Amino acid sequence: MPHRTIRVPDERMPRLVDGFERIRDEFDLPDAFPDAVREEAEQAASRRPVGEDRTDLPFLTIDPPGSMDLDQALCLEERKGGYRVWYAIADVGFFVRPGGAIDLEARTRGETLYLPDGRIPLHPAALSEGAASLLPGEVRPAALWCVDLDAEGRTVGVDVRRSLVRSRERLDYDYVQTAVDTGRADGTLRLLAEIGPLRLALERARGGVSLPTPEQEVVRDGERYRLEFRTTLPCEAWNAQISLLTGMAAAQLMLDAEIGLLRVLPPADPRDLAKIRRVALALGVSWPEGATYGEVVHGLDPKIPGHAAFLHESTVLLRGAAYVDFNGEPPRQATHAAIAGPYAHVTAPLRRLVDRYATEVCLAVAAGEPVPEQVQEALVVLPDQMRAAGLRTGGVDRACVDLVESFVLHERVGEEFDAVVVDVTEGRPGGQVQLTDPAVIARCDGERLPLGERIRVRLMRADPNNREVRFTMLS
Repeated sequence: MPHRTIRVPDERMPRLVDGFERIRDEFDLPDAFPDAVREEAEQAASRRPVGEDRTDLPFLTIDPPGSMDLDQALCLEERKGGYRVWYAIADVGFFVRPGGAIDLEARTRGETLYLPDGRIPLHPAALSEGAASLLPGEVRPAALWCVDLDAEGRTVGVDVRRSLVRSRERLDYDYVQTAVDTGRADGTLRLLAEIGPLRLALERARGGVSLPTPEQEVVRDGERYRLEFRTTLPCEAWNAQISLLTGMAAAQLMLDAEIGLLRVLPPADPRDLAKIRRVALALGVSWPEGATYGEVVHGLDPKIPGHAAFLHESTVLLRGAAYVDFNGEPPRQATHAAIAGPYAHVTAPLRRLVDRYATEVCLAVAAGEPVPEQVQEALVVLPDQMRAAGLRTGGVDRACVDLVESFVLHERVGEEFDAVVVDVTEGRPGGQVQLTDPAVIARCDGERLPLGERIRVRLMRADPNNREVRFTMLS
């Protein structure tokens, strides 16, 4: 199931601090970087960047406010018969030596962990928030992707090479969406509002899936806190499509060269698909004959009870993602079902270990050079390392959500709420309900909970010590 992201405002919440510390201890999360790692990062950060000079391109970044670990910078252009996407990805491989102290530490971490009260980075700040980050006004080494698209947004040409870039602006999603909505967007932002919808249309046509899942946000309410759902903006989906476009291009490069590391997801089990079709029918969600799952979920509104229940239930179709390496004949299962095509992670090397190695493969292949031996050796062990990191991240995410939900509700035990039943298990009592106010998804006891319907529930337990929230259905 996709992570339910918890965002906490900048103000400190002292009563939650102990809970987050317990989660750090429980999952044995790393703390400060060892001295050898920090020293190597500081030395690497002092290296003068090299590469083909493309500082002439007016790049910009789009990230949440306050972000410092900027992996991607974007520049979009029109070309005869279509578009050109310039996508600069932080060249972490320029700074990190395979087998060195930074690399070995990154292998134990796997990916950056985001907790509501702070993050545990993959790389030291000297790199992740400094020399490797695509901060505005700074010349940075990058793996620069050039992807040409036709007028419908289809890929017609791909190249990637080491380059020097300089971002001009650091923007956030609210700014971008406002610029587009008010007609003030020009250059890259105007083209993003053209290319993004084209790529989304192609995704739906090939059977891909982008779930409209909202974030949970903690908001201060006087002396208390409340949880709200935050729906993502259209420009966030457009921006994500540029990343997906690049990941698909990278996967095809590696498949053609018969070496690399893919992110794969097997097709849904026909039994699960049949079950979800029955759920759609029961909830009144339209599923026309011949339509794919991706076409069905496009346009669903999680604020509508039946839609929310369908989206929650149908995530079973998207389980089982994994990394698979190959050096020679490509794997039999080489596609990602949610993307409906081959896909690789290459766009977040500051925050995810696998992206750095996959990028090194693509750079070598595009240059017509052999993949470095140390990179080939790493490909074999990366799937297991990333699987372990993913399990830890998922556990931490769930624990943080459970903690915040129980914290927000712990003074309201005994109160009644309106809820929507979003999950039930055949043959077992109870299920999960989603509250609109506060924005909580939790366990609910009761016989024959009506999936997709509104019910009245009573809060029976909300214990921040064991991060448990439990409701019961009222007659």
